[in-house]
Amino acid sequence: MTAHVRTRFAPSPTGYLHIGGARTALFSWAYARHHKGDFVLRIEDTDLARSTPEAVQAILDGMKWLGLDADEGPFYQMQRMDRYKEVIGQMLAAGTAYHCYTSAEELDQLREAQRARGEKPRYDGRWRPAPGKVLPPVPEGVKPVVRFCNPVDGVVAWDDLVKGRIEIANAEMDDLIIARPDGTPTYNFCVVVDDWDMGITQVIRGDDHVNNTPRQINILKALDAQVPQYAHLSMILGDDGTKLSKRHGAVSVMQYDDEGYLPEAVINYLARLGWSHGDDEVFTREQFVEWFDLDHITPSAAQFNTEKLNWLNAHYMKQADNSRLAGEVASRLARRGVDPEAGPALDAVVGLYKDRATNLNELTDSAELFCADVHPAPEVVGQHLTETARAALASLRMRLEAVAWEKAALSQAIKDTMAEHGLKMPQVAIPLRVAVLGVPQTPSIDAVLEVLGRERVLSRLARYG
Repeated sequence: MTAHVRTRFAPSPTGYLHIGGARTALFSWAYARHHKGDFVLRIEDTDLARSTPEAVQAILDGMKWLGLDADEGPFYQMQRMDRYKEVIGQMLAAGTAYHCYTSAEELDQLREAQRARGEKPRYDGRWRPAPGKVLPPVPEGVKPVVRFCNPVDGVVAWDDLVKGRIEIANAEMDDLIIARPDGTPTYNFCVVVDDWDMGITQVIRGDDHVNNTPRQINILKALDAQVPQYAHLSMILGDDGTKLSKRHGAVSVMQYDDEGYLPEAVINYLARLGWSHGDDEVFTREQFVEWFDLDHITPSAAQFNTEKLNWLNAHYMKQADNSRLAGEVASRLARRGVDPEAGPALDAVVGLYKDRATNLNELTDSAELFCADVHPAPEVVGQHLTETARAALASLRMRLEAVAWEKAALSQAIKDTMAEHGLKMPQVAIPLRVAVLGVPQTPSIDAVLEVLGRERVLSRLARYG
């Protein structure tokens, strides 16, 4: 790279930050970090009918949760209206833009006639100035739009950093509206001015913007502005190979937090959606920044795989510090109305269960059994707490009142009870699990008893014998 790299993420706050937008943000952020450049956050909020403060906050929350810190911004397009109008004035004066008084009804008629002739519907340039051309008289009381004088000959071309060479004939494009009748600028124009003013060197975005790119390049050239490099990322498909929808991933990034995913797992997973570094599947954020380039982004669509995301999250859960997981579990317990202080130390509980959990919510489910009073389902009680089991638990309870409260002694007490009643381990351990935690499956029962604590264990056992 010769120029100082400056990338941007420019979401429209008409909804949440979804997984596709998050991947775009991640790749833009990583490219800037890899090249020791700048990452700019820009909120494209000119769609007043659909943009909301709540959506802006959802975007900011999602970026913060993922750890995608911006070097500059957030900038808001609505705060830059004077600048856009200034540039439009300059273009009108330079003759690269013009006022168009064609009404909506006239445009509809024009398009209908073009379709009837088998032509592509497009504006016919009737108000575009040209040497020797006589323009129609300006209609009274009509507020004009401003249109860009798109070149009529040649092609607009760019070497897309993902898709390769793309060329589009200028004859395929009509004169784009860059300002509405009320004077407000349109999306494609605002983007151009922002990228120009902010010195953006690489535009990394979804391939739904490919059709906007030739128009934006032409406007940049008309302004004698530097044209950035473009990289258009292919779409993300759902698990079933269809367009991503809410049922398989197209949800708010913050829903992944709600569902118990760790941000580093989501980052790692997003990084592999359309990009690769050899066969590496698991890597840190720092490794990703070190390795990231645009050469290894596939131009074909990426496919969302929930099983792989769950596998990655389970991996990061195992690696995570117990105290950090305990903090996450405590906040989730509190939201459920369960006092996280009512049970044993949560970091000890987390240590027992984190290798068995896929996400933080599963971990919280397990921790809740230690903090809240447990009431096993009647059918579970009927199945496991038989007369024989209750007699064994009564004997075990007496032994547990006197033993040292550590795993080895607890394990021996269970074995002595088995021997006394002529039972095998499952015949004692499973009823014991149901009695103290309400479920028939747990980690090693001696470890569970040790963490749960003498007082809670004896109190819960007393209900059954």
